[in-house]
Amino acid sequence: MSTLEQLGFSFQPQRRIFTVRDLVGMVRTAVEREYTDIWIGGEISNYRPAESGHLYFTLKDGEAQLRVVMFRTQARLLRFRPDNGMEVLARGRVTVYESRGELQLIAEYLEPKGAGALQIAFEQLKAKLATEGLFDQSRKKPIPTLPRCIGIVTSPRGAAIHDMLNVLRRRHASARLLIYPAQVQGDAAPSEVASGIRYFNKSRKVDVIVIARGGGSLEDLAAFNDEALARVIAGSELPIISAVGHETDFTIADFVADLRAATPSAAAELVISARQHLEEQIGSLARRLEHGIRYRLMLKRQRFQELGEHRAMVRVTDAIRRREQRLDEWSTRLLASETNLLRGYRRRLDLAAIRVRHHDLRRLFQGMQKSLQSIDAQLPRAMRSVLSGRRARWGQLAARLDSLSPLKILERGYAVVFDPSGKPLVDSAQVVAGDELKVRLARGSLDAQVLRTSK
Repeated sequence: MSTLEQLGFSFQPQRRIFTVRDLVGMVRTAVEREYTDIWIGGEISNYRPAESGHLYFTLKDGEAQLRVVMFRTQARLLRFRPDNGMEVLARGRVTVYESRGELQLIAEYLEPKGAGALQIAFEQLKAKLATEGLFDQSRKKPIPTLPRCIGIVTSPRGAAIHDMLNVLRRRHASARLLIYPAQVQGDAAPSEVASGIRYFNKSRKVDVIVIARGGGSLEDLAAFNDEALARVIAGSELPIISAVGHETDFTIADFVADLRAATPSAAAELVISARQHLEEQIGSLARRLEHGIRYRLMLKRQRFQELGEHRAMVRVTDAIRRREQRLDEWSTRLLASETNLLRGYRRRLDLAAIRVRHHDLRRLFQGMQKSLQSIDAQLPRAMRSVLSGRRARWGQLAARLDSLSPLKILERGYAVVFDPSGKPLVDSAQVVAGDELKVRLARGSLDAQVLRTSK
């Protein structure tokens, strides 16, 4: 260790640590102090006006780009509408947007400098294809009236396909759709869209093709300003509807296609417009038919009134009215008769009610109760008397029956003799010697055999 180090001196560099906020703040301060009022030229890209009135876009110059914001107060003073691809001169101050750590220009003034490179290329290709006749109306194919199947070339994840599906589902739910997924932005987009058009032309599964994409900047729509894609669209045997961008956006595909739609939703409306027109025609015919029927009914009603005013019809009408009058009289008489009858019934009912109220039912019930009690007391005696007489009568009949019984005769010493077949004997000629007989006594029976018979 050296003497200086022993005395407390250190030769190692001190490390200074900045926070991100501090560093961005220091850079912003330095930039704002140095570039307070400058002019910058470049091409507008990613132009995005906000609902607040502020304008956001990017200035491009080759590979370099700078974000620009123009606040509402200055934007109101512009005498032109900025757009993508436009070369402009912007005056303002440079700062750093801390939330993203990006360098940006706060523009105070903006003036056009002429068309941008993309716009120039667009105009040159447009003029070239127009000269070749690719935009002529004579080569445009008609859109089918009621397409059975619609082919759509677009990104399946974009907002354009959802807008179209909503319109078709609401207006023509029975329409069949085939979607060819393709990129609609970037270098590969033109070839993928062209592949979709070739596929539908080869398969012949659809009646019309729609190429669709939502709005965007000139750079976003550059794929639809491609010369190769334009020639594929022009060579399609199936009719093509171009629905690229917003209503104010125009691409080469719009000019080459058989029909241009302002938006993807408008394309869906155009595809099914014939169906809507047919429905409107049917509705119009239905209304005309209804009006015609009403007019005919009015004429018939007038004719009927004229016939009603004829003398013969007047006589018929008078006869009908006289019968109606007689019917009314009969109805009145019947009603009066029913009323009188009901009144008589009501008087009789009132008299009966008065009689019932004046009659002492409790006294009647008490007399009936006493009679019942007397009958209840006499009933056992009467029953005993009847039973006693019946018992004596039964005894006499039993004694007479007993006196007539054959058993009583047998008890006096008589017997009953039965032949072998079990029949009682009354004549000795009914048996012969040797027959077995059965003898019944008063008590018990005997078996006997015939030794001889005599008369």
